[in-house]
Amino acid sequence: MESWQKLNAQIRNHLELIYQQTEDYQNGTIDFNQLVNKTLFIMEISTDHSPPKNLGNLWTEKDSILISYADSIIENDKPPLQILSHFLHQHVSQTINSLHILPFFPYSSDDGFAVIDFKEVNPELGNWDDVQAIANDYRLMSDLVVNHCSSEHRWFKNFLQNTAPGKDYFYTIDTEQDLSQVVRPRTSPLLQAVETTNGTKHVWCTFSHDQIDFDFRNPELLMEFLKIIRFYLDRGIRIFRLDAVAFIWKIPGTNCLNLSQTHQIVRLLRLLIQHAEPEALIITETNIPNRENLEYFGNANEAHCIYNFSLPPLLIHCLIAGNRYYLKQWMMSMPPAQHGTSYFNFIASHDGIGLRPAEGLLSDREIDNLSAIMENFGGKVSYRQVASGGQKPYEINISLFDSLQGTDQGPDKFGIERFICAHAIMLGLEGIPGIYIHSLLATRNDYEKVTQEGHNRAINRHQWDYQELTKRLSNPLHSQAIVFEKLMALLAIRTSQSAFHPNATQFTLHLGDTIFGFWRQSQDRQQSIFCISNISKFPYQLPLASVNLIAMDHWHELISNQAINLATETLLLAPYQTVWITNQAPTAST
Repeated sequence: MESWQKLNAQIRNHLELIYQQTEDYQNGTIDFNQLVNKTLFIMEISTDHSPPKNLGNLWTEKDSILISYADSIIENDKPPLQILSHFLHQHVSQTINSLHILPFFPYSSDDGFAVIDFKEVNPELGNWDDVQAIANDYRLMSDLVVNHCSSEHRWFKNFLQNTAPGKDYFYTIDTEQDLSQVVRPRTSPLLQAVETTNGTKHVWCTFSHDQIDFDFRNPELLMEFLKIIRFYLDRGIRIFRLDAVAFIWKIPGTNCLNLSQTHQIVRLLRLLIQHAEPEALIITETNIPNRENLEYFGNANEAHCIYNFSLPPLLIHCLIAGNRYYLKQWMMSMPPAQHGTSYFNFIASHDGIGLRPAEGLLSDREIDNLSAIMENFGGKVSYRQVASGGQKPYEINISLFDSLQGTDQGPDKFGIERFICAHAIMLGLEGIPGIYIHSLLATRNDYEKVTQEGHNRAINRHQWDYQELTKRLSNPLHSQAIVFEKLMALLAIRTSQSAFHPNATQFTLHLGDTIFGFWRQSQDRQQSIFCISNISKFPYQLPLASVNLIAMDHWHELISNQAINLATETLLLAPYQTVWITNQAPTAST
């Protein structure tokens, strides 16, 4: 009973901190006792509930997440979710244990992120049985598009008619209010005038006029999302990606980003989810500057994981410029994740290479140069509106494979080596790795899809015909087969190394201008792995003495599966070669 009372008190505290500045709170119209009871009822947490026993790390070195649209691989008229499941079983099931299926709901735009119905599966993709079948075999991650919904959602249609539910679910504002400080991720107008039965209203649209922002000042809206979360839990979803969560609370006169109420909502969701399903996780999608992003860890009481958004632009810049300085400086400044939290590492996504997370880490000149190089490699640059009225690069839209086809000197013959090097660095880092399916498949820029869809992000959202893809992957000479096998091999090695636990110790190494390296040490301090990459197109003689390999240990290079002879004094690194040097050689059984 004591734990039950504690949980009730925690929920009430979060709710009061969320709503204490709202008009409803000031008017005394919020019954917090009733709201707490409703919250517990929706989440199916009863009085005989026991608190979660494991509030520690819910992940190991065996965890990695594949990111894919439900229809990234298609075959004739078969449900794409079934085709995706078949691909997973045929090609990755022995190595990758988790899957993020990007929005699989009915939608009107933005490739799924303008959701029409949060509780339905897009019939063109399959049904809930198909989703649950995947959830039975993989740790399944789903988007919770918490900031907005489609203009075709029934809630918004009800809003236009002033009927419930929905009439007070959307953020409206007087156009005379000060919005000059609002941080924008797009160049489209922030407000949209719509006609309702109560006259003209101006609704808030952070991303597009088809994506209408919610008004979380209404507690009933929060209850609706708790119902959605409970619904997803019941269908096997165990990881919640809180899409665009940084934007959900608005206060005119502020930047309307990362406000304290937003953090309290994330804390409440974590508290409720971990009591409803102790093995479930929250990952916050906050494509913002690094320091602000780190705040979503809270005191190990907000997100279980945060997207490591600064990694993609810094790592790509490192390999393109042959300059490890900015990547190294950032890495040295990053705090280790607290117990019960972890970084979610990735270098490619369905969106693009976000540039806001590079602000303050790369100079404006470096960002502009990187953008120009990516355009030379066939990429597109998307922009955002800034308070001064101008525009700044927001993200680079390009397939990762094409982004690494060369350096700032132009394309060269080391594209595959550079591509593998990028992944080897990412896979070695502290955190849980996420790999976008089009990186795993070495997909090129899809210009036809850009033309068809009419937006830049489509360039990295290709749809593969399953039979054609299988043919390519079965040809050992095809670049896609080469990349696929190398990445799967790296992932397989990673899963058996305790020093690659997401929370294992990490220290940056200082090994020269063209070498990027770091040391990982297992939590029991028994295993060390020195992750060292040549980030140039020239061979490099690595002095083994500079790596501090303890002479009494027997050292082994995991990727080449070769013993390290300290007597040789140096190790030759080929262009863009990565080595994982460990004091625990693999056994015959591994």
